[in-house]
Amino acid sequence: MKIHSILFSAAGALLAYAVISTPASAAETRKNVLFIAVDDLRPELGCYGNPIIKSPNIDRLAKSGVVFENAFCQQAVCSPSRSSLLTGTRPDTTKVWDLVTHFRKAIPDIVTLPEHFKANGYFTQSMGKIYHHGLDDPQSWSVPSTFPKANFGGGGKKEKNRGPAFLATNDADNALHDGQLADMAVAALGGMKEKNQPFFLAVGFIRPHLPFISPKKYWDLYDPAKIPLAANPFRPKDAPGYSIVSGGEIRSYEGVPKDQHFPDDYARQAKHGYYAAVSYVDAQIGRVIDELDRLGLRESTVIILWGDHGWKLGEHDAWAKHSNVENDTHVPLLVSVPGSPSVGKRSPALVEFVDIYPTLSDLAGLPKPKGTEGFSFKPLLDDPAKAWKLAAFSQYPRTPAGKNLMGYTMRTERYRLTTWVNKGDVKTVDAVELYDHQTDPQENTNIAGDPANKELVAKLTAQWRAGWKAAMPK
Repeated sequence: MKIHSILFSAAGALLAYAVISTPASAAETRKNVLFIAVDDLRPELGCYGNPIIKSPNIDRLAKSGVVFENAFCQQAVCSPSRSSLLTGTRPDTTKVWDLVTHFRKAIPDIVTLPEHFKANGYFTQSMGKIYHHGLDDPQSWSVPSTFPKANFGGGGKKEKNRGPAFLATNDADNALHDGQLADMAVAALGGMKEKNQPFFLAVGFIRPHLPFISPKKYWDLYDPAKIPLAANPFRPKDAPGYSIVSGGEIRSYEGVPKDQHFPDDYARQAKHGYYAAVSYVDAQIGRVIDELDRLGLRESTVIILWGDHGWKLGEHDAWAKHSNVENDTHVPLLVSVPGSPSVGKRSPALVEFVDIYPTLSDLAGLPKPKGTEGFSFKPLLDDPAKAWKLAAFSQYPRTPAGKNLMGYTMRTERYRLTTWVNKGDVKTVDAVELYDHQTDPQENTNIAGDPANKELVAKLTAQWRAGWKAAMPK
């Protein structure tokens, strides 16, 4: 911690220490934070308008807070997205565009979101998948991160291969990863109640990430015949061929068709598996929130739930994330704040994952974090309809035919503009995509090449080049 140069005296030093080390009386007034991450969860929930999926616990949370209808991640794959959210900086700052690079290689002195809370008197604890696998940040936490004993795919036995992409099991909930994680979180909350210290508890669930494994009772919630297939199982017209990948990850599992297009019967089984996995993780989230209520901590705890990116369930003939399209960059984001005047409200405002760090700091009354590249959306929790950002920004790298490209995408209220540029020279444009969400919400037709849209493309390109700072709320 740096102490301002004016504090030369010992008395000044003591004053600085007193400000940072929060006394018990002040700590009691600070809101706790329950920080719930859900892997590969797209906005496929009842509270986002899906009438078929069964997500009663997340929907209950939505009724106690604000649902952000237009939240976007910074890159639609696990580590880049989480690195941006937890540092409050964008992928070109973290230099994390893959699943192996740690953000501290590029920004070694960054103070992360949980680290900021820790430095301001909070007890910070992580369990499950918060940072990406193998890329934890120990200095973010007051105690070492913990993980369920069950493996990522299924139960406690070591996996010899990846097995099926989806499976209904006869296991109890807590024989699988997320049920064990819920047990851990419930136990941790009991310990938090005994501490005379505000807490930041991060709980990272892995479903509905592949493989879509969950107990059979969650599969039985659905009639497969009523699960609709994607309405657009085809690539966007006139888009560059590399803009979307079909899904290499899912094809590494047993029994998955090797052809790009899944037969309808297999596609429906896979989507059924995803829905069942959502219902399974919803039940585990409900257990954690119920324990928060039982312990009398709900009225002193901010709850935030987010999915790290979207996922294509057959849209654009793909079963994956890994792109700049709406299905992948659009994410669920729910925030419940005790005493908020906007309980059960919805916000159409454009918000980004980099905004979460300054927002939670704002809600907790912490000093404004330094070096973040987002903007606190706390005002939207008071007035969800308030005019807000002009655009949200995401990106994804590609290497087609030996090219080294970065696709930068900008989402405004009406349009999505994606510009594919040389990674070493952003002035060298390889391709442009433009989608009008007023007439084409599924992003099925790239209209950037239409001569009638020449001026529009130029205008939006100028807005994109002006960058995220120019899109901030006025």
